[in-house]
Amino acid sequence: MTNDLLRAFLAVAESGGFSPAAALLNRTQSAVSLQIKRLEADLGVTLFARTSRSVTLTAEGRRLLPYARRLLTLADHAREEVARDRAPERIRFGLPGEQAETYLPGLLPRARAAQPGLQIEIVCDISSRLVAAFQAGDLDVILAVRHEPTRTGRPLGLKRMIWVAHPDFAPDPAAPLALALNPEGCIFRAHALAALGRAGRAWHEPYVSTSPIGLNQPVSAGLAATVKTRPSVPAGCVEAGARLGLPPLDAVQIDLHASPALVSEGFDWFVEAVAEEVRAEGAA
Repeated sequence: MTNDLLRAFLAVAESGGFSPAAALLNRTQSAVSLQIKRLEADLGVTLFARTSRSVTLTAEGRRLLPYARRLLTLADHAREEVARDRAPERIRFGLPGEQAETYLPGLLPRARAAQPGLQIEIVCDISSRLVAAFQAGDLDVILAVRHEPTRTGRPLGLKRMIWVAHPDFAPDPAAPLALALNPEGCIFRAHALAALGRAGRAWHEPYVSTSPIGLNQPVSAGLAATVKTRPSVPAGCVEAGARLGLPPLDAVQIDLHASPALVSEGFDWFVEAVAEEVRAEGAA
């Protein structure tokens, strides 16, 4: 019962299948399937009930799950004690740009103080692309706005979307509303345009960017409105939905995805620290 077999077991159990586990482990599906068969042969039990549509833990698999995590954590502690001069642990962390501006100022100093050996690689993109990268095994931890339920998404709370503009932004109600938005694939964009469509309000988007700076500049200059959550409102701008006669917007769910293939004290600490930062900022 090697660590590699236990990692494969955890990846399948927590991602819900052999294909997503293979992506997380950067291995082929057949290789992961073979590892599970080897582990089952070693233990003399069946760990997963397999059908054409699902992979679920058996009673024996459920009993093994907490021990697998404990054993891998213990192995990581042993490596730390024996090889104190090893290369720093690297975590590939993805989150949307505006969430980066909200959470990284608190998160990164905490990580440096509590886990100085962590090397954090930060990737900013829209949520749909981050989820795809995580599922492909290219990111280890992500914060993402939920587009649809996933097996790996851990809900952290709802955030209310609001219309935001500079106080001097005064568009002609009879003219299309100027917007600054993320490109296609952004849930904020989808909600905003759907709400305007239901209200019969014409719009155009002279400013499109995946970067918060690219969106905040035209909004701060009084050239367009945008959609944010309250912590992301740029300086000098205000909630403007009621003043501009715009339809109300829904709340979105923030999910945390963490790779089940990674088990270490530093990784577990980082995942919980991310969750704490989001919860501390408050719900909608």
